[in-house]
Amino acid sequence: MMKRWIVTLLVAMLCAIPLAAQEKEAERMAKAAEVLNEVVGTPEGISKSLLDKAVCVGIIPSFKKLALGIGGGGGKGAIICRRGGNGPWGGPTMFTTGGPSIGFQIGGTATDLIFLVMNPKGAAKLARSGAKLGADASVAAGPKGREAEAATDVTMGAEILSYSRSKGLFAGVSLEGAVIKQDSDGNKRIYGREIEPKEILLTGVAVPAAAKPLANALNKLSPRGGKSFKTS
Repeated sequence: MMKRWIVTLLVAMLCAIPLAAQEKEAERMAKAAEVLNEVVGTPEGISKSLLDKAVCVGIIPSFKKLALGIGGGGGKGAIICRRGGNGPWGGPTMFTTGGPSIGFQIGGTATDLIFLVMNPKGAAKLARSGAKLGADASVAAGPKGREAEAATDVTMGAEILSYSRSKGLFAGVSLEGAVIKQDSDGNKRIYGREIEPKEILLTGVAVPAAAKPLANALNKLSPRGGKSFKTS
């Protein structure tokens, strides 16, 4: 009787581990949706017209800066693209990022990072794990609000525009040097299977339950826009 009880308890514990991990990913994406809603459309935030041009959006809630003045940092987030580049927003790919200079650039100990992928080439580069911003994909500090209308050709010609928000302050910030690594385990947790980032971002997949708050937020903020991957 005791052995049967122990086996039942172990099975229950093993089943609870992936469920708890999936809930953590869902919380991260819910937080990402909250961050997005707070920075899009505000006078000093990301302009809706700029979001309408983007093919993908990446969000890292609470990027952590390393202590002891090292200046680096790391975080986990999600990248979500329009299906086909110009359709409704699809399922996300989970990723991690870090770099020796990011913490120094953004300041603060916990910062929300957001980046817009402005063309299909940028999306294709981020679908590969280990893409280094500034080397593999061009990146620039994103213009805010009305600044977007007067942005330079250099800024608007970048494949990725990036922003940070710390202690209520929102600003464009260059994430040059940041390395985007695909989180295969995170993707497996939310999709329930092994899945390639290229399939998620470039082909398009159904939105998993854990990601619906983020996809719904984007479909509400920018239901149309982007640029077709097929015609790029």
